[in-house]
Amino acid sequence: MNARFEHRHAAHCESGAISALLRHHGADVSEAMAFGLSSALSFAYLPFIRLQGLPLVAYRMPPRAIIKGLSRPFGARFRFETFRSPQTAAQRLDALLDEGRVVGLQTSVFWLPYFPQDMRFHFNAHNLLVFGRHGEQYDISDPVFETPQTCAAADLSRARFAKGLLAPRGMLYYAEGVGRPQPDADDILRAIRKTCRGMRAPVPIAGVRAMRMLARKLASLDPAHAATAPFVGHVVRMQEEIGTGGAGFRFIYAAFLQEAAQLTGRAGLDVFADRLMRIGDDWRAFALRAARMLRAREPMVPAELARLLHAQADAEEQFFRDLARAC
Repeated sequence: MNARFEHRHAAHCESGAISALLRHHGADVSEAMAFGLSSALSFAYLPFIRLQGLPLVAYRMPPRAIIKGLSRPFGARFRFETFRSPQTAAQRLDALLDEGRVVGLQTSVFWLPYFPQDMRFHFNAHNLLVFGRHGEQYDISDPVFETPQTCAAADLSRARFAKGLLAPRGMLYYAEGVGRPQPDADDILRAIRKTCRGMRAPVPIAGVRAMRMLARKLASLDPAHAATAPFVGHVVRMQEEIGTGGAGFRFIYAAFLQEAAQLTGRAGLDVFADRLMRIGDDWRAFALRAARMLRAREPMVPAELARLLHAQADAEEQFFRDLARAC
């Protein structure tokens, strides 16, 4: 076991894992700073990519974007490796652990036995860190758990080689070096401006335009049709269960803006943090309203959900326009 490694509970797997890895290498970085500095906040509606037969709805940049986005601000060098066989992947992981390294893995939640049964689903982009091993048992720092976990070699191998969308192919990563302990103000402001551009992107599948596209789809649904409830349930699940989602990511980004206000000397960013917290609360209200409809506690009215989503798009468009002007 790597005795120097410190496990911390986090809100999201990739930002939690990479912030812990950077801290292990001497950087002073919170999960919120890792998330914001990598410009991970986004929204996408991709009807041409199917997840269990339903269109992909994403609330963050693609997997690995957070890790790769931190290379420049911290002068970090990350190495990524994938494998053709579970045996080769296991040997490489063991060799790195024997060198005393902390190693990040991309895995499938479904095959990790320390997850409660009702929390397991086929999601192949779950990040965790391995910081030691004892025979056939690995010491796991999974950011979504309050304490370190252990995982048998066979289970971990299965999670690393799950099939399907975003199949990890045994992917591991580790830091070869970290050049700077903190980002500078220019890095932080550059990241904020990048997020603002992404959320106001001139394409229909990204940012606030994607929110409106999804809202139009919701408005077109027939409340009585058998496919309507699964579609609405899928939107809520992608928002609240897979990868922290709408409200959670906005709360993380608000915490980033609070840190950014201190590190850049721009106190006005605190005001934007408060605004984004309120937007996050409205995302949570949207999810709650959809859940009530799904549980038949109120009538299924997709048009009402569409109205709420249009309101979210309007609020975020104004928010990111104002934030861009401030930076």
